[in-house]
Amino acid sequence: MADPKHHVVKPYLVTRNLQPENQETPIQFIENDIIHNHIFYRRNHFSYPKLTYSNYFLPINGLVTKPLLLSMQTILQLPSKTVEVVLECSGNNRSLFEPKVFGEQWEKGAISQGIWKGVPLRTLLEFSGITDGAKEVVVEGYDLGKRTDLDKVISYARSLPLEKALHPDTIIAYEYNNQPIPFKHGYPLRLIVPQWYGMASVKWIKQIYVIGSHFTGPYQNIDYMYFPNQENDECAYPVTTMKVNSTIQKPLDMARLNTGKHVIKGIAWTGKGPITKVEISTDSGHTWSNAKLVDSNSSYKWISWSFEWTAEEKGIYTIMAKGTDSHGQTQPMKPFWNRNGYGYNAIDQIMVKVE
Repeated sequence: MADPKHHVVKPYLVTRNLQPENQETPIQFIENDIIHNHIFYRRNHFSYPKLTYSNYFLPINGLVTKPLLLSMQTILQLPSKTVEVVLECSGNNRSLFEPKVFGEQWEKGAISQGIWKGVPLRTLLEFSGITDGAKEVVVEGYDLGKRTDLDKVISYARSLPLEKALHPDTIIAYEYNNQPIPFKHGYPLRLIVPQWYGMASVKWIKQIYVIGSHFTGPYQNIDYMYFPNQENDECAYPVTTMKVNSTIQKPLDMARLNTGKHVIKGIAWTGKGPITKVEISTDSGHTWSNAKLVDSNSSYKWISWSFEWTAEEKGIYTIMAKGTDSHGQTQPMKPFWNRNGYGYNAIDQIMVKVE
């Protein structure tokens, strides 16, 4: 019989900021591929919006032949699509950049995944009829507020190029893990853009409109841009597809271990095709061995991997993990530095002491 005084210890979100709320998933303690909503990372630019759910309608307008005003009931009756997708904040691992960059100092936990159900954005755009000259689809959220660099109230809004907006797996989601999307993750409707960083998956959708030019909102042209130069904006380009990446979940960084057998485990993911290989080094990168992959054919979710290591001698070890995807992209030794601190994907590494 279980001891009633024995409490099950559960992981909690790691807080980076309270206003607005930004919290990390405790990724090193995650055992499953489906992340429960209470430990799904939270990335906000403003305070949570105030919404009235009893009379919710979604407008679709702009360069369309038939502007629409869709009720929630209508959306729920349309043919649905279900996708299992990893969402990674483009600032994940920002704290690891050298030299340091300003912004939320995320460690390894600005990433989660689960099962999203909704209506393909393509279906809604086909109902409304896209006119000639359309180039981008803008999705605006109800969340709004002031930025430090602009003296006016701004809504969070992002655009997708027409090709990505019409992809059959780009969906307007209303369920997460077979339940209505929790309010803090975008209820009642959230855009889900597989393979792109999380900033594209706009929450609390207020409206969708089609335009014939490049969208120039601050979350498109100021934030979520790679600026390779510290002093100027030359050679800047937008943040879009996730880079190949991996994380060591166990052992923990700076752990003390006994000599003997240990299992090194973690996850790997990419924005282009599936992960095809994860290599592990236990000697600071001098030699590499292949890890065992689990469910390696998925394009939209992370894969789990493991490696059995026998620590025969006492000492300090640097353990590294390096992922490769089906497009031949491999994690680099050093990340691509940019002054906003996006897209960190250097080879993951930890140190352990064997005693």
